[in-house]
Amino acid sequence: MRLFTPEAMREADGKAAEMGYPTLLLMEWAGMKAALVYRELFGDAPAVVLAGKGNNGGDGLALARHLHLGGVPVRVHAASGQGGDALLMRQALEALGLPLLPLEEASWGAGEVLVDALFGTGLKGPLEGFYAGLVERVNASSLPVLALDLPSGLPFTPHVRATATLAFAALKTPHLLHREACGKLFLAEIGLPKALLEREDLPEVATPQALKPLLPRRPLTAHKGSVGRVGVLGGYRGDTLRYAGAPILAALGAYRMGAGLVHLAVPEGTPLEPLEAVFHPVPAPALPPMRVEALAVGMGGGPWGKAWALEALKAGLPTVLDADALHPEVVALYRQAGVKAVLTPHAGEAGRLLGLPPEEVTQDPLAAARALAEATGLTVVLKGNPTVVAEGKRLSVNPTGNPALATGGTGDVLSGAIAALMAAGLAPFDAARLAVYLHGLAGDLLAEERGVGLLAREVAEALPRARRALEKGLGLPFALV
Repeated sequence: MRLFTPEAMREADGKAAEMGYPTLLLMEWAGMKAALVYRELFGDAPAVVLAGKGNNGGDGLALARHLHLGGVPVRVHAASGQGGDALLMRQALEALGLPLLPLEEASWGAGEVLVDALFGTGLKGPLEGFYAGLVERVNASSLPVLALDLPSGLPFTPHVRATATLAFAALKTPHLLHREACGKLFLAEIGLPKALLEREDLPEVATPQALKPLLPRRPLTAHKGSVGRVGVLGGYRGDTLRYAGAPILAALGAYRMGAGLVHLAVPEGTPLEPLEAVFHPVPAPALPPMRVEALAVGMGGGPWGKAWALEALKAGLPTVLDADALHPEVVALYRQAGVKAVLTPHAGEAGRLLGLPPEEVTQDPLAAARALAEATGLTVVLKGNPTVVAEGKRLSVNPTGNPALATGGTGDVLSGAIAALMAAGLAPFDAARLAVYLHGLAGDLLAEERGVGLLAREVAEALPRARRALEKGLGLPFALV
């Protein structure tokens, strides 16, 4: 599955027309699928459809007709000036005797559901004047809102804050970059020729279908030395300060992702957790003798972070560089040595590596992840919501995860999980996108039960549960209709 920009989606629609595919059918299918989602979410609650004059408005008019024919009370407020397919949808509604009221007179009341069919992907800049005011009125109404294709106004401000959004044909970048505005997300196939949706130049959306085949399989003859051994190097101990929890959490993440054995190189005096680990207490950063296939380095390293990374480099093994190991000179040395490495920065760390302010990284994480991967020649996991995995020209955007994961230590768990998958034989890009997906899914499963207040170790403990869900093909955080 590919993640489309609004421009790429309009290009696909145009090519469908050039191929001879009737675009009216796309609009009709959009209306039918929207009616299905509406009835699933809101039953027979009366609908107020706010329709613009473009194709998004046409989708709304098609929805209104299907709801009307299904016995749902519908009131339509539509802009004037429709053309093409949208005009045909307007005429079909008028032929049924359903009045179309001016959009300027839009009103609603308690118990009604608003349908946002104003703009979709057609915006070139922020809403102003009447439409900005209308969007603000929609948001202030406290009524449920179903947005068709995109909440109107995105990716700019103001924009509709929807209860649910039905994306047509493919997900677009604002669906994942502005998830909070979209509410519950649905994706509808509307008949667009599949060849137009297979764009290898566009980012991937991580899905169970793509990731399930990557899960390492264990033969009956498996033993702890054959399923992947991980070395974790991290922690810091100063005169008045000690970081001990981060490497321990990385070890837990590695074990729960399936590592057969984890070695922990940590400062002397670090608590012996988890008990299953092989401990190597050291007075200063060092690479002890250990038989492992992958390393995770830097968690809780503090002032020792760079030294841990340089010690790990001596092993020449696939390595996850996290937190305090993320220094430009360290990254350059790993690239020069040809070591397979995965960088796991958050926006601030990525900004430091790129020489950009964190706000710029957050504003366009896809571009930032791609730039960092191209600049370093390594695999990049740019943590955030969404998390983006980049390697060369490949981008994978992760749809799992939620704000409950915003707690100390969850990134350490992720680093250990990635290292475990590399130790099991996965290439860095595959290990990263699979671990990111399962880590986010573990957070989703926990948040659904408990809300906020999760502990990082709980996320680690939920990784096997997330894996079982993926094995069953479950876990996609949006519904297909």
